[in-house]
Amino acid sequence: MSDTKASRIPEKSRTSSLDRFFHISERGSTVGQEVRGGFATFFTMAYIVVLNPLIIATAPDAQGQFIGDGTTPNVPLVAAGTAFVAGVLSILMGVIGKVPFAMAAGLGLNAFVTFGIATQMSWESAMGLVFLEGVIIALLVLTGFRTAVFNAIPAPLKTAISVGIGLFIALIGFVDAGFVRKAPAVPLELGIGGNLTSWPIFVFVVGLLLIALLVARRVKGAILIGIVATTILAIIVEAVAQVGGSGTPDEPNAAGWRLVVPTWPEEIFGFTNPLVLFREFDPFGAFASVSAVIALLLIFTLLITDFFDTMGTIVGVGGQAGLVREDGTLPRTREILLVDSIGAAAGGAGSVSSNTTYIESAAGVGEGARTGLASVVTGVLFLLAIFVSPLVGIVPHEAAAPALVVVGFLMMTSVRDIDFTDYEIAIPAFLTIVLMPFSYSIATGIGSGFITYVLIKVVKGKAREIHPLMWVVAALFVVYFALGPIKVLLGLT
Repeated sequence: MSDTKASRIPEKSRTSSLDRFFHISERGSTVGQEVRGGFATFFTMAYIVVLNPLIIATAPDAQGQFIGDGTTPNVPLVAAGTAFVAGVLSILMGVIGKVPFAMAAGLGLNAFVTFGIATQMSWESAMGLVFLEGVIIALLVLTGFRTAVFNAIPAPLKTAISVGIGLFIALIGFVDAGFVRKAPAVPLELGIGGNLTSWPIFVFVVGLLLIALLVARRVKGAILIGIVATTILAIIVEAVAQVGGSGTPDEPNAAGWRLVVPTWPEEIFGFTNPLVLFREFDPFGAFASVSAVIALLLIFTLLITDFFDTMGTIVGVGGQAGLVREDGTLPRTREILLVDSIGAAAGGAGSVSSNTTYIESAAGVGEGARTGLASVVTGVLFLLAIFVSPLVGIVPHEAAAPALVVVGFLMMTSVRDIDFTDYEIAIPAFLTIVLMPFSYSIATGIGSGFITYVLIKVVKGKAREIHPLMWVVAALFVVYFALGPIKVLLGLT
């Protein structure tokens, strides 16, 4: 076809329906970039299929029962459920939200459900509270409240959230790989006793340098190439050095692999039906196990953490993807938050804990993902993981963590957009940034920044500049931080 004839064809006719649906060309991406991004996000998140069951499937509830079988831990069942719910929700986020944000069971939230809720009631009742929390958040989205709060946040604070999350996920990468870890005399130390003296740490360092060099050279697929290459190196190292796992509390192996021992599995295929878990939740059982006040406080804690962790993630990852507009808003915010809210309810209904938008999605964005097609790819890979879970399980933390560190750097670069000469915004921004990694909590960083922002504005006589919803959110965070003393005053501890 000649150029003249081609120019007569409408632009929409010259793009595929897939391209038009996901706005791939419009956002400066390609199908290849989206697929690579989807793979990169999956490989940085795949650990949750292993880790979530180790947290919630191996702990008994107040009656001494376990999820699924009841009398014994059923790790394979919860792993299948974790992959299934993550897969479905990631696809929904891609199709409805049309953004490269993948979803899975939220770390931190699953630990709170396990050790803060299930210890007071049955697993069915605990997951019922998670389901109710998801329903409440969905209602807040449908009424427009959650979206309005998102839009009320000042742009510099949104940038600070992005930067803070960058530092946070870099720290997660360093800790997951054992490059930094807890120490007896100081909060954190380098490697083992201040030394990088283990094969897994060597693998992590090689992976970090490899990805950094590839990114610096702007190689397409840098993050994905790095994860795959580092996993192969880890398998070779384990085969030769026989490093082994991290051991047991009685016989720890500090030089071992942190979670997954990278060995080629004897079987690649396997299947466990995750749908049986959807019979394992009771929405109102908690109110028969504990007082209504305690049940409501537990729901409130889940809601605040879920509400603002997600908000921080979509601001940070969305900014890195170039999706945040000049006014600080994000396209299709309502749809994104609605799918995320469904994730909390679905996680409770599927007995795998609240599902939320993952900051590891930034790995896919770093690979070039800009649309929901990447999330669909990630979701499909999660569903396939149900059938090839042995193969998914060979990627160790030490191979995936370098990607998080490099992505943390990429997100950190937006700190230049914050005016640190204006203390009214610089101090709240600083607290937002540093308290995320220092407290290991996105919600804590956001809450500290919001409260400080409101206080400084009031003290300087600029209360009228504060958006009404910022007053509401700051007040909710005050209650959130004061939950401990409130429980003591009410005699609930």
